[in-house]
Amino acid sequence: MGKNTVEAKQWLDKRYGDSAPRKSTIIDWYAEFKHSLTNTDDAERSSRPKSAVVPENIKKVLKIVLKDRKVKLREIADTLKISEGSVFTILHENLSMHKLFSKWVPRLLTPDQKRQRVDDSERCLELFKRDKKDFLRRYVTMDETWIHYYTPESKRSSAEWTAADESRPKRPKTQKPAGKVIASIF
Repeated sequence: MGKNTVEAKQWLDKRYGDSAPRKSTIIDWYAEFKHSLTNTDDAERSSRPKSAVVPENIKKVLKIVLKDRKVKLREIADTLKISEGSVFTILHENLSMHKLFSKWVPRLLTPDQKRQRVDDSERCLELFKRDKKDFLRRYVTMDETWIHYYTPESKRSSAEWTAADESRPKRPKTQKPAGKVIASIF
């Protein structure tokens, strides 16, 4: 550039305004370039080592999560005496785990119950295909269901840690209701 520090400061102020470096920084740059510094990349700096994200802690976190899938980041961090950010890094980057909410299903059916529902539906479909008008004239469906009134497990409390290749956890209705009424629907 062929300028001294004063000229360089004026040139930078003109082009960069308030974001231009201070005069003391420019003086330091000139001193470094006089002592044969030619690389303008940032030099490596000493920083705090990443001592929490180590194979030993990764194994411990995995063991804790597999023992209780609903464990919270804070609880893992308190147990291992490491930061929540380190636990987050281990879970997401090293173990590829995410916390997913359970998918609510009314009841978990047995394989026999599922098969029975399919068989019943297939029989109704055959009758419908044979004579649509007669089927619709005669076919009346009725369903009874119990309507429970209670406070179920919250969505947040149902969240579980799952690996990338695992399916979403299911949460069947298992709590005892505080009260219930029957509804008949035709």
